[in-house]
Amino acid sequence: MLIEGAEAIEATSAPVSAPRLRKISAVVNPASGSVKAGVETELAAVVAEHGYQLRLFSTAGRNVEAVVREAVASDPDLLLVLAGDGTARLAAELCGPDGPLLAPLPGGTLNMLPHALYGAMPWRAALEATLTGGVERMVSGGRINGHSFYVAAILGAPALWGQAREALRLGKLTRAKRRVEIAVRRAFGGGLHYGASEADHRTEALVLICPLVSKAMQQEDALEMAALDFHDARELMRLAFSGLIGGWRADPSVTVEMVQRGWARMHGSIPAILDGEAHRLPRRTQFEFTPRAFRALAPPDMAVASL
Repeated sequence: MLIEGAEAIEATSAPVSAPRLRKISAVVNPASGSVKAGVETELAAVVAEHGYQLRLFSTAGRNVEAVVREAVASDPDLLLVLAGDGTARLAAELCGPDGPLLAPLPGGTLNMLPHALYGAMPWRAALEATLTGGVERMVSGGRINGHSFYVAAILGAPALWGQAREALRLGKLTRAKRRVEIAVRRAFGGGLHYGASEADHRTEALVLICPLVSKAMQQEDALEMAALDFHDARELMRLAFSGLIGGWRADPSVTVEMVQRGWARMHGSIPAILDGEAHRLPRRTQFEFTPRAFRALAPPDMAVASL
């Protein structure tokens, strides 16, 4: 194993081919939600069992973005990422459509991109399946205010619940309590305006779903834009229940359309969650569909999460 860095240590995209791998690099974040101590050694052992040598980049004590950039610049044929949602999304953005193949393994809390590509399975099982029978597939996505996303983006007051969850995960109880209070206060404010043209619509929350997980798309050529127009807690609970049984698109509080691009605005900054990571967007922002976002390595018949 070569050591680098600060420390030694059913998708809609059509599969292309089984690539020939020579160089494999990996980014590991030991501070991620489900990464255990000593995982670097275990990861290298799995890769070695398949006949490859691993070049490892650890984020321990370092700036995460700098480490991911360094790993991409090492010019591997395949970049493995065992970290949280934010690191997986960053790696996909930096790899892009012409960079290394990417295999984002589940190492975080929500693991949205890994679950979208590999289904809900442990990182070792996903890696074994990928190295054994993985094929290249081009993944599309979306882009909003300079940030990319590949699974889904949530805009509006409901995204504040994600900020509360993140504060709780970090053990910042006072901040989490404050975030919950803000989320409850703003939950039914109806302050989000949106549109795919000059028409101005108003809603409580806007969800942009990428083709990778959308059940509604037959072709990978747009984002699914869903406006959630609930007005009280009872409507919110009804929508949550219909989502659990898979019929949320038919709920009367939901409006769905396929879009190539659009815009959203609020009186203040827009709370958002992009692939599981909390963000604050400007009061007016634009989004668009990205047909060629990055190249993933994944088994062709893997069952994936879908919305």
